[in-house]
Amino acid sequence: MKKAAVLAAAAALAGSASASRHGHRNVHRHLAKKDLSTGLATADVCVPTCTTIYSTIYGEATILPPAETPKPSPSPVPETTAAPAPPPSEPATVPTPIVTTCETTGVYTFPATTIVLTETVTTCGASTTQVPSGTHTLGGVTTIVETATEIVCPVATTSTAPNGVVTSFVTETTYVCPTPGTYTIAPITVTVTEPSATVAVPTLTTYEPGTYTAPAVTTTITETNYVYVCPFTSEGVPAPSEPTSAPEPAPQAIEVPKPEPVTSQAPPPPAKTSTPISSGGPKKLGGGKHWAMTYTPFREDGTCKTAAEVSSDVAAIAGAGFKTLRVYSTDCDTLPNVGAAARANGLRMIVGIFIGAPGCDNGNPTVAAQISALKEWKQWDLVDLCVVGNEALFNGFCSVDQLAGLIQHVRSELSSVGYTGPFTTTDVVSAWLNNDVQPICQAIDVVACNAHAYFNAGTLPKDAGKFVAGQLAIVEKICGKTGYIMETGWPKAGNCIGVACAGPEEQRTAIHSIEEEVGSKAVFFSFRDDPWKAPGACNCEQHWGCGDVFGA
Repeated sequence: MKKAAVLAAAAALAGSASASRHGHRNVHRHLAKKDLSTGLATADVCVPTCTTIYSTIYGEATILPPAETPKPSPSPVPETTAAPAPPPSEPATVPTPIVTTCETTGVYTFPATTIVLTETVTTCGASTTQVPSGTHTLGGVTTIVETATEIVCPVATTSTAPNGVVTSFVTETTYVCPTPGTYTIAPITVTVTEPSATVAVPTLTTYEPGTYTAPAVTTTITETNYVYVCPFTSEGVPAPSEPTSAPEPAPQAIEVPKPEPVTSQAPPPPAKTSTPISSGGPKKLGGGKHWAMTYTPFREDGTCKTAAEVSSDVAAIAGAGFKTLRVYSTDCDTLPNVGAAARANGLRMIVGIFIGAPGCDNGNPTVAAQISALKEWKQWDLVDLCVVGNEALFNGFCSVDQLAGLIQHVRSELSSVGYTGPFTTTDVVSAWLNNDVQPICQAIDVVACNAHAYFNAGTLPKDAGKFVAGQLAIVEKICGKTGYIMETGWPKAGNCIGVACAGPEEQRTAIHSIEEEVGSKAVFFSFRDDPWKAPGACNCEQHWGCGDVFGA
């Protein structure tokens, strides 16, 4: 570690000028009494240091099959007109996001801040996630191994002193992976006693020498005790490396429903339009009341399905009237098996490059292997769209510049073997709102988002379609491009989140609502239930299979 600095901060997602995010609506009361630039109690602030601790951990870790799980989708809220002065922020010493608590609603102006680094700085930072009451395992480093092996990697973690002071620090860990599989190494465990809480998950970020600027921002805050984050951008230097450890996607926050319908809420102002890079331009996508379905070739125990099993599934999806399949990656012989079944049943394909915890760098061997698999397969006559990354911004796997660069790299690689179709990436709406995504807008041909109305506490199943349509309208305005929904659905089992309750009838009602409103531009999630997944805080992650709603 070259130079260590500490930020045991709650690096919450950045706010926007006219909409707040779902995960920030119920900031924990105890956070209001803490300095959110350090995460420490203001009455007894002890600035910790970043230390390196060497340890070896032996034993079993949780082996997780590769998965695509729905994430909370945000909903915008109306603006207000009050105009208090923003609370003062402490001068930053490293370009980690500046965190401010806006105690009242109104219009806030945050001044510009510039930091100049003359040497490489590694910080113990943090990202935040919203969790309900209970004990949660968060963060850590996720890695995939193909054989029994020993992994050595740095991780960010925390320790709590008897006086309650929390210290973030870096530890280099040696982990013995006893079998092939996907391992999450050295996560932290957090216990929440209140109904819901925003908790910080430690991360590692390295900044290269250069000038970093957090621009001046004027924004409307519509909630009390709202946590606003202003990120830095760099000038003439590489973007900071993504965290070595990333927090789990945020579970739902349980809220009292808002009286206003989602469709009446104000979208963000229109963004600058940009021209797609591809010379051929986007193909015509969508059509019909049920355009596409997500498909992952896994059995109930998480192992790979055979070609015959895949063929049976795809035939059922085609029989239900779908035109297109969306696949996330190239593992489990997805391209040859799903491709052959799609061709036999007259279906189109949306192919994908999956980005996980190793990050967004196009030198990442997992990403490189997927690019190679697509180049070798190259059955482009079946392919309508290529999606590079699924919620990579939301999960902290990529910076905006890294993701834009990777999309351009994939475009170059696939075009070299004949692919001329459109490219995109997909994320939850909060990720589109909370980042300066214009570099991504310039790199894609169409814009896409994942929108799950179930995670919005104020949405009844019958209104799911209106919610999803509203989410789509927001992202279309951000990039000034035609948009599509890459994941949407409703679980048939799980907890109630406000008025959003899971169940077979609720799923059927929600699916039909989405079908009527945006079915021609939506990819439904997912074909069958996934019993091999962890149930998640919502107890719903295994129960999104909706093929039977369509008769599949």
